Amino acid sequence: MPEWVEILLRSLALFLLAFLLVRALGKKHPAKMSPFTFVVYSAIAVTAALTALKVIENFIFGLVSLAVWALTPLALDYLAARSKMVHDLLHGKETVLIKQGKIMEENLKQARLTAEELLRDLRAKDVFNAADVEFAVLETTGDVNVLLKSDKKPITPHQMEWKVLPQTEPQTVIMDGNIINEGLTNMGLNQGWLAVELEKAGVALENVFVGQVDSQGELYLDLFDDAVQLPQPKVRELLYAGLEKAQADLVNFAAQVEGEEAKNMYAGNAGKLEQLLARLRPYLLR
Repeated sequence: MPEWVEILLRSLALFLLAFLLVRALGKKHPAKMSPFTFVVYSAIAVTAALTALKVIENFIFGLVSLAVWALTPLALDYLAARSKMVHDLLHGKETVLIKQGKIMEENLKQARLTAEELLRDLRAKDVFNAADVEFAVLETTGDVNVLLKSDKKPITPHQMEWKVLPQTEPQTVIMDGNIINEGLTNMGLNQGWLAVELEKAGVALENVFVGQVDSQGELYLDLFDDAVQLPQPKVRELLYAGLEKAQADLVNFAAQVEGEEAKNMYAGNAGKLEQLLARLRPYLLR
């Protein structure tokens, strides 16, 4: 057998094997790996490459080495899931960098971080003033997670006692000019509805690069021709404005009509519509 054919076959076999081993080790993002996991993945890749290129001449020896580098971490992960001591030994422990608004200089030294690096990591979390931080911790993956002081946190609808409409995942219904039926089905829509919406926007299907429907049933379109400006959907705002105008008209009728019975009727309906607007406001305007 020619040597190049042997290397080709080795490479294909080891590629498939390495793929299966990496999948068996779990879905871990490269940027979120602990040092231990990074070493394991690197060792598997290097061993597979050396075996494929016959630097490790004995194919069986290469497979044994791959098995050790794959099965041993799996066994250690099993133990780490059941023992915090083993977990900390393999992946390390979190390091507190800021506590109660005070930077922990000794912990920074242990983590081999400089003040400049700490401030850079804070900026990555949209924190530009260290005085705004109540607590910051260095994770074993190298990420810095931050808890802001109570008076520096963004205000949430819960704190303002606002009712807001629950959000669901937007569904892609058009991709590269092609209709995605699965997205329409997930939103309870059909191609007829999509055709009507495209006609309203004055857009041909083949000119749409991406089309998405949000949880309120509004269609967002991105065209191949970026020079074309499409109006943003404002179905909810227009509905609320129409109801608001109707309520204002009822108030005016109540003020202008002469009969007491008619005046009470218009005023009563205006009050009911005002209550309805208050209930709908979180869903139509937020």
